[in-house]
Amino acid sequence: MRWGILGAAKIAREHLAPAIQLAQGAELAALATSSAEKAAPFLSRQPSLLVHDNYEALLADPGIDAVYIPLPNHLHVDWSLKALAAGKHVLCEKPLALKAAQIDPLIAARDASGLLCAEGFMVCHHPQWHRVRQLLADEAIGTLRHVDAAFAFNNPDPGNIRNRPETGGGAVYDIGVYPSVTTRFATGLEPRNITAKLDLENGVDVFAQVEADFGDFGLSFYCSTRMAGYQRITFHGSTGVIELRAPWNAGVAGPAQLVITRGYDDTRIERYEPVNQYALMIEAFERSAREGVAFDCPLEFSRGNAVMIDAILAAGGL
Repeated sequence: MRWGILGAAKIAREHLAPAIQLAQGAELAALATSSAEKAAPFLSRQPSLLVHDNYEALLADPGIDAVYIPLPNHLHVDWSLKALAAGKHVLCEKPLALKAAQIDPLIAARDASGLLCAEGFMVCHHPQWHRVRQLLADEAIGTLRHVDAAFAFNNPDPGNIRNRPETGGGAVYDIGVYPSVTTRFATGLEPRNITAKLDLENGVDVFAQVEADFGDFGLSFYCSTRMAGYQRITFHGSTGVIELRAPWNAGVAGPAQLVITRGYDDTRIERYEPVNQYALMIEAFERSAREGVAFDCPLEFSRGNAVMIDAILAAGGL
């Protein structure tokens, strides 16, 4: 599958372009950017890369099968629709949409075109999260009673798109999506009620404290873009606890491992060999597009997460 990237964003440069190059059966074929400076790091890794000076030209390129879209959040839906209309499979950076209802036209366009369109939640393709889902289904820690999570990093730059309301900035859209999506992925359940407290700065949320009632268990998490880098999630059951110490950026925030405890003197650590979860996502995407294999994060699942994010922001007053 020949891939094109719409825009030279940092996540494309540092994570997705290398992942496409690493993934089995994938080829990074083109990049769309009008900036020679931004194109340079991509070309240094792959001198043969074709660089289009605008997004429309890349979408018109008959040699491109699929596009990855790392544009600012408010542009995701429009360019995903344009890419589908151009006959390209679409993998879009999260959050796919700023409102759940905006995903409905994407579902309709996907179904009408027969193409694959999906949100790039790489965590849904990491083996540690498939293991957590299986452990919970097997009641390895008894009945799940509570999930506790935290995700933070410090990004005070006022010019960064994550700190600008007009580009869909904010901590919840950027990193609050991860405790929500992985809790939903691991349990297969949806929240019934949500409360939230948001701290705002220049019109965007820079801290969120969230409580979500899933019925038999609750999820409590905070996220912030004004705190020291940190990430953890814990699943607390009636007979044991599962803790992930690098749940969303395994390999960057630390090694992927599950710490499973059953009482104070019974601890087991399951360690995972280093993998590139972005490359695993690319390979899963290609299997789905080419062979019809079910994708772990289809648009319907993404819409459910957007419903949860809508509720968090509404509960916090945004």
